[in-house]
Amino acid sequence: MPQAPDVAGTVHATMFIERGDGPGTEFKLVNNESTIGRWDADNGVFPDIDLDAYDSDAKVSRRHAKIYRSNGSYFIEDLGSTNGTYVNRGRRLLPGTPQQINDGDEVIVGKTFLRFHIVQ
Repeated sequence: MPQAPDVAGTVHATMFIERGDGPGTEFKLVNNESTIGRWDADNGVFPDIDLDAYDSDAKVSRRHAKIYRSNGSYFIEDLGSTNGTYVNRGRRLLPGTPQQINDGDEVIVGKTFLRFHIVQ
């Protein structure tokens, strides 16, 4: 199956909250790189996947993780978060070390469980 080109501006993947505050909430990924975190206007933090309203215990860091695509593959990278990033309930990701993610993978940030889907 041919890979979609890495073109920003169209929805190429989604993440939705599976467990945590606001289950079913969907976030559309339109940029080649998207940040996951909590909004903080005072410090100029405006994540693409803003979990501020869905993280009542503040377990997600302001700049928690980023998802990006390269050559048709997707990767997630922890940005030095306090409570860690996990893929498919594996080991905690080391900050700055990208982990490939695939369609249907579970991503845990803080106490929020997200599901990643590639839009075909």
